[in-house]
Amino acid sequence: MLKIAKVKLSEVYGKISANMPLFMPIKKAGQVNYGLWEDGVETSVETLKTVKSPKDLFFPQSENMMKFKTDGKNIEVIDIRNEKAPFVLFGVRACDYKAIDVLDKVFLAEPVDTYYQTRREASVIVTMACSKPEDSCFCKVFGIDATAPQGDVTTWMDENYMYWQANTEKGEKLTAIVKEFTENGGEAEVAAQQAAVKAIIDELPFSNLDLSRFQPENLNELFNETVWEEMSEACLGCGTCTFVCPTCQCFDVRDFKTNEGVIRYRCWDSCMYSDFTLMAHGNSRTTQMQRFRQRFMHKLVYYPSQNGGLYSCVGCGRCVNKCPQHLNIVKVIKTLGGKKND
Repeated sequence: MLKIAKVKLSEVYGKISANMPLFMPIKKAGQVNYGLWEDGVETSVETLKTVKSPKDLFFPQSENMMKFKTDGKNIEVIDIRNEKAPFVLFGVRACDYKAIDVLDKVFLAEPVDTYYQTRREASVIVTMACSKPEDSCFCKVFGIDATAPQGDVTTWMDENYMYWQANTEKGEKLTAIVKEFTENGGEAEVAAQQAAVKAIIDELPFSNLDLSRFQPENLNELFNETVWEEMSEACLGCGTCTFVCPTCQCFDVRDFKTNEGVIRYRCWDSCMYSDFTLMAHGNSRTTQMQRFRQRFMHKLVYYPSQNGGLYSCVGCGRCVNKCPQHLNIVKVIKTLGGKKND
């Protein structure tokens, strides 16, 4: 294990940026989100939760996919993608890293989404262990260890040092770039921090949610629960939960006519919207209750049943913090988890 003095971190970021683009938590207009590091920007790796997850770096909120040019009945399809150069994604928390695994199983399954694949292959991911978990965190429920995230490099931070551990070949190559700023040591400090943080996590209000009932064999029973109607009554259908969620992957594809031809683009969509999957005959889910139920059944039952028990929630708590009506997944788990019908 290596350690880097915190006073040298700006030099470390500069060194990495000189070799490849560096994306990390950046504070701008009072909010922290992942952005491109440049000399003079205000970094905030200590921020536990960025407003949006780093999902944007692999699955952008909006992206152009291709262009079409027409000449009479002839149509020319133009691939507008550029070769994606390697880049570093720095400061990813354990929950957000696990979310990338969830996205991989969607976008890298056949047929492979080559737009997503190109970005994933180009990325070098540096994770950061949590040292100050918040009350809204519940990653432990989904088997995630916030004190030991995976990634190409894992880092830990205390008042004086960042501790650095390379895990993959990509991580070793990145370590070589910043080697001049490192020194050996840190095992004891990291072990002490991990023990202290795990003790805090064990006492968080949502760390012991009961998922036992969310099993494939209970699908019909859960689907037909009458409490869905009551739980969804106050839902605004605003889609905030889906836009801050690191695992949501719904999108819409549209064509936009310009003076130079037609551009096909895709953008994030939300299963909470009344026009989601709208077709000529209408929408298969016509009420907000049905849309509300679909969101949480997918995360807790449908997705894990198709992916070896991997839930499509990582307990980051963003929806807990952002839902204006407090209708988050924690409420659903508390209401339905472990509950048995008479």
